[in-house]
Formats: sequence, structure tokens, C-alpha cells
Amino acid sequence: MRRFFGRRSQRAQSLVEFSLIVPIILTLTMSIAEFGMAFGTNMSMVEATREGARVGAVMNDGTSAFGLAGCTGAVNVDPQIMLAVQRVVESPGSGITLANINWVHIYKSNAAGGEVLTNVWTVGSSTWCSGSIRLDFKQGTIGWNASTRTATSPAVSIGVSIQYQYQLFTPLSAVTGLFGLNTITMVDSTVMALEP
Repeated sequence: MRRFFGRRSQRAQSLVEFSLIVPIILTLTMSIAEFGMAFGTNMSMVEATREGARVGAVMNDGTSAFGLAGCTGAVNVDPQIMLAVQRVVESPGSGITLANINWVHIYKSNAAGGEVLTNVWTVGSSTWCSGSIRLDFKQGTIGWNASTRTATSPAVSIGVSIQYQYQLFTPLSAVTGLFGLNTITMVDSTVMALEP
């Protein structure tokens, strides 16, 4: 009889230990999954700003041969930068939801990488290059006209910045939502010198 009660108490102890450990393991697993998705989304943002800044650095004021044929000139520089950003954002596996982008800035950068003159783009539909190209972004304020962008000495730098609202997707969002933390605001910027 004593032997029977010994096994029963061991089983009960194992059940209690298991019920205490499972929530911790599940929380860790969901946290790792959430971190992985957030990291992947951030890497997509890094690539999008890098592509945009690269296009802007090469195009300068729109007189270079770089860019889409027939879509040259200063008026087409920022739309081509945004097209480069859009290609990365909408690529398979990017992890970015277009509707969660707050803004994209194309700006003249100071020596510290800060914004001096800014052009603001938001999510919306627009066309350019005589209506032949469709963008999922629309231009808002214009602070730095593309016609003034030249590679002079000292070097002028162009920056592209994105602000994104990352939505938590695991059940942890229900718990963090109680504290108003079910979204994370992510910002990424890339600055490059205009090429001669």
C-alpha cells in the first residue's frame, strides 16, 4: 500500500512541475518566433532604404543615364527612388505590410546623418512617367527639389528613411496589448553620398 501512494505522489509532483514549466517554455518559444519575425522585417527595411539611397545617389538631379528609359529628369528622380523601395517592400518574404508603413523620407543629410531637407512620401496610389508606372506611394511635402541635387565638393549626401508599425503576431500580443504594446515602431535610414 505504501508503494502505491509513493508512485501517486511522484506523478502528482511531475504534473505540477510540468504545469509550471510549460507556460515558461511557451512564452520563450513565442518570444523567439516574434523576435525572428521582427528581425526579418527590420532586415527588409534595411534593404529597402539601401536600395532607395543607392538609386538616389546614382541619379543625382536626373541628368544621368541611370534609371528607366524615357523617365529621366528631376521630376522622375524621387519616383524612381520610391520604385526601388517598393520593389523591396513588395518582394516575396519581405515581411513588410504596405499598409503599416507610416512614411518614407527622402532627404538631404547633414554630416551627422540627420535630415536637413525632407521629401515625405506616404502609402497611396500614384502614377508617373506619363502614367506608365504605378506606385503604391504618393508624394506629400517637398523640401528638397531633385533639380538641386548635384555631386559637388564637399559631397552632398542623400538619405532614405522608413517608419513602420510592426504588429505582434503571436498570442503574446494579447498579453502585451493590455499594456498598449501590441505594435512596435521601427525606423531605419540609409545615407549615401551623391555620385559624380
